[in-house]
Amino acid sequence: MDSGARISWTEAGLPHSAHWRSESGLLPPARVVVADDTISADEAFRLAQRGIAMLWRGDYHNARHLLDALARRIDRKLARKPRSSATAASPIATPTPLEAFNTHRLHQAERARLLAMVVLPLGADHVLPLRRAPDVREACGEAHGAAAEPYVAPLRELLGIVGAHEWRRRGIAIPALDARIHPHYGVFAPIRGEYVDLVAQAPFANGPPDLAFDIGAGTGVLAAVLVRRGVARVIATDNDPRAIECARDNFERLGIADRAGCVDADLFPAGRAGLIVCNPPWIPGRASASIERAIFDEDSRMLTGFLRGLRAHLGPAAEGWLIMSDFAERLGLRSRDQLLHWIGEAGLRVAGRIDTRPRHPKASDASDPLFSVRSAEVVSLWRLVAA
Repeated sequence: MDSGARISWTEAGLPHSAHWRSESGLLPPARVVVADDTISADEAFRLAQRGIAMLWRGDYHNARHLLDALARRIDRKLARKPRSSATAASPIATPTPLEAFNTHRLHQAERARLLAMVVLPLGADHVLPLRRAPDVREACGEAHGAAAEPYVAPLRELLGIVGAHEWRRRGIAIPALDARIHPHYGVFAPIRGEYVDLVAQAPFANGPPDLAFDIGAGTGVLAAVLVRRGVARVIATDNDPRAIECARDNFERLGIADRAGCVDADLFPAGRAGLIVCNPPWIPGRASASIERAIFDEDSRMLTGFLRGLRAHLGPAAEGWLIMSDFAERLGLRSRDQLLHWIGEAGLRVAGRIDTRPRHPKASDASDPLFSVRSAEVVSLWRLVAA
């Protein structure tokens, strides 16, 4: 995210400034010191807590080690914070699932803010001018496009960009496709396979339709699954340019671009289809970074927008497949009755539902602060038809 913001600092007695880039939307730090391999992790932690950023001039790998050391100190500090529901009379009160979730989000935000205090200078061509620095030009170019002039960015975000580049290069194996999907930076990767498997296994009401819509395409994985299942033509939609480019790239890689396309649309394309699939963000809430828009749906706008518009875009005897987790229900952020009310209010009825359990590691990690919710979570494919 290049907002035009600038970061300023003093080095060797002279004032300097550069463009500030933060994909997470972080504001440029107001106070900056120049740091190198001589700084200790304890001193870096003290600076970070005071909101003072460290512009790194030392060895690249030492910067990574420093970031790891900072993360350990931050995690120890956050672990010592009292639980929100504790009182003087009951110092070890167990938090509710929603309290645990809110505390977890606050901790994650504070952790991200403190780790963002280690920042790196990059050249106009995305060159990283540090000892033993990797070549990040291709990765940064994929994420940001061309860089017209030097800029400064958090090391933590640069590591995310490099990691996303590797995912894009190698791809993620999707058993339902017997192929790989290549996520682009800023597009949510299909690492939770249960929702993909639901779309791969749900029965068609009247055989594979001639036309299907995939609302909120992301990487295009669900559209690709539908094509593999025999749907003649799939129109995927998204309003994020990165997602549109990513879906089209995957359709080309899979050799299905003649049967699957992605268009820029807010929810539905024009016309009606025999099947309309939507996997909206599962948690009502505000995203704190662009990548979180695949997880958080503020005021349930995408979910309710899909339900309100679905009937008008269903062809004769057509179905809408809504893929949702009950995670938000288990947190108390939305009730099952509320979801059913929205479905009925939209002139729809439930023709059936297929449930599955998540298989990701956190669902079986008892040390996770949200284990009680994750271990009970159910992901469902709701088959919706006109009432």
